[in-house]
Amino acid sequence: MQRGHLDDLLAFLAVAREQSFTRAAAKLGVSQSALSHTMRELEARLGVRLLTRTTRRVAPTEAGERLAQSLGPRFEEIEADLAALSQLRDKPAGTIRITATEYAADAILLPKLSKLLRDYPDIKVEIAVDYGLTDIVTQRFDAGVRSGEQVGKDMIAVRIGPDMRMAVVGGPSYFRRRLEPNRPQDLIGHNCINLRLPTHGGLYAWEFEKAGRELKVRVDGQLTFNTTAQMLNAALSGLGLTYVPEGLAQPHIAKGRLKRVLEDWCPPFSGYHLWYASRRQSSPAFALVVEALRWRRTAL
Repeated sequence: MQRGHLDDLLAFLAVAREQSFTRAAAKLGVSQSALSHTMRELEARLGVRLLTRTTRRVAPTEAGERLAQSLGPRFEEIEADLAALSQLRDKPAGTIRITATEYAADAILLPKLSKLLRDYPDIKVEIAVDYGLTDIVTQRFDAGVRSGEQVGKDMIAVRIGPDMRMAVVGGPSYFRRRLEPNRPQDLIGHNCINLRLPTHGGLYAWEFEKAGRELKVRVDGQLTFNTTAQMLNAALSGLGLTYVPEGLAQPHIAKGRLKRVLEDWCPPFSGYHLWYASRRQSSPAFALVVEALRWRRTAL
């Protein structure tokens, strides 16, 4: 097979995955018209239609889906083999892509990776802030960060932080107008600041536990965000109660800018873990990132 034919197949995979000529062309670094022409030539050469084109999207046909499912893993194996050759280099190099929440990126990833990135200038780390349960394999991430309870059984999980707690907090001005909730059920009568999960499109249910009793409360309120930083800022402005990681709220609680409620309903839970596919072939750069992030209990 000619090299140009391989390039055409790689271009087809990009279109099939992105389902957009515009996004695929940007990813490949070619013009949209050139990419469209390449796809028409590929379809003519194979004698079968691979893509269905509409004014809004591009989708693989049955034949195209079959080709994408067949080619994808094979090209990934080739990429993994090429990446493994980096072991022969004097210095570890490469780009490691990680998906994580905003708080995990700020509190765990950046502090722990700072020294590694200074020591290894050829290693690059791309962090995508995402509150959904992203499929790291299909989205081509090297790893993701989740709490321990959320890590899939078919994944390798490396603990990168201590146990965590959540906190329900509100500003002093909010509590001048409202009574403090004594039970999670009391939140139904409060103006709560919600988090929308992009993967499922739903609102995150606040989770509580006390004396072995677990509760999930779907709260309501005037504000909804897709990141915790804005939720916290809204609570600081007295606009309602919010539910965020304890470490994010604690500096404001200590200075009296936030008041915590329902603390006895928020027990510790397994902290952040770095997770990645068990079949992933580890490169020297990825191995160094894992070791830099690995949590080590500090001796008392």
